[in-house]
Amino acid sequence: MKTVQNTHNRSQLRALHGAVLDIVAIINRPQGDDVLIQEAAIPLDRALFPLLVGVERFGPIGIVDLADRAGRDHTTVSRQVAKLVSLGLAERRESPVDRRVREVVITAKGKAMTDAVDAARDRLGQAIFAAWDAREVDDLVRLMCRFADDLKAGIARAAAGDRG
Repeated sequence: MKTVQNTHNRSQLRALHGAVLDIVAIINRPQGDDVLIQEAAIPLDRALFPLLVGVERFGPIGIVDLADRAGRDHTTVSRQVAKLVSLGLAERRESPVDRRVREVVITAKGKAMTDAVDAARDRLGQAIFAAWDAREVDDLVRLMCRFADDLKAGIARAAAGDRG
């Protein structure tokens, strides 16, 4: 049964989906990584950048999980993580939970680099939100976190076969 509310919700969901696609496209563009790398003044290859940030944010993390989060093949990510390790930015270790899994963790040198990226992201973010009032920023953060949590939970339920 079609109602005004359903049509309105469909329209809002379409607009939300479009905004999310725009955000994902912007985040996935290599030029954005180049801007952050330059702003942070760090000597890091662009291909390694999202992996280093992923290891710092989600580590200890397995290669397959890191590859999934980066949208890359796990064999490619494994080679790129080896490069992070050779640069002293990350290290591999045996998982304390499952000895078959090798996790990647950030090193102090890698953390210093991601701290510089965070500071650069803060500077760039200040410019984006300069015309927003504090309540608008608080609302955006709260609602985006809620949306991300609900989206992850919904995908987990769907993967488990529960549509409720």
